[in-house]
Amino acid sequence: MASRCFFKNNFVLFKCTRSFIYQVTKRDISTSSTLCGKRNFRKFLYHTRGTPLDHEYYKENPQLVDLRGMRPAGYYEGKKFVHVPEMIPELVVPDLTGFTLKPYVSYRAADIEQEKFTPEHLYHATYAKKLTKDFKEGKLDADGNPLEPSEQEKMDAEEAFRRARKTGSDFFG
Repeated sequence: MASRCFFKNNFVLFKCTRSFIYQVTKRDISTSSTLCGKRNFRKFLYHTRGTPLDHEYYKENPQLVDLRGMRPAGYYEGKKFVHVPEMIPELVVPDLTGFTLKPYVSYRAADIEQEKFTPEHLYHATYAKKLTKDFKEGKLDADGNPLEPSEQEKMDAEEAFRRARKTGSDFFG
């Protein structure tokens, strides 16, 4: 009993010698989708899943809450979690009461061209005025060090490095 098979549309047809035809549906695999992989994830509401008892249970046991999409504020050492307070985001929002300007910049505003800020510019912005003033007033010793140093000139290298890395040092001096 030899049987032959042949394809017709979406069916595989088996023809046996006794003229019975068996139809078996075959599976179509499409290489393109009408959605192209896009799905509407707004309809999957995670916060509405579960019963009120589930919500109570997760409030009592916050370590069991699903943290997908959240970055932990720390790191793991083996199985132990180490909490790092500096990793918690801090939003610095200024007080804008009485502020009259609007948050808009016109496209017609003139472009500002600035040259690169070099160490020479930094020196002139911070030390040059005091150094020339001390030189004219004779307040320098034989090595060129000031006789009456300012607070910034009294700092050692470690203190200057620590202050430069402190949060807000670029804004508030």
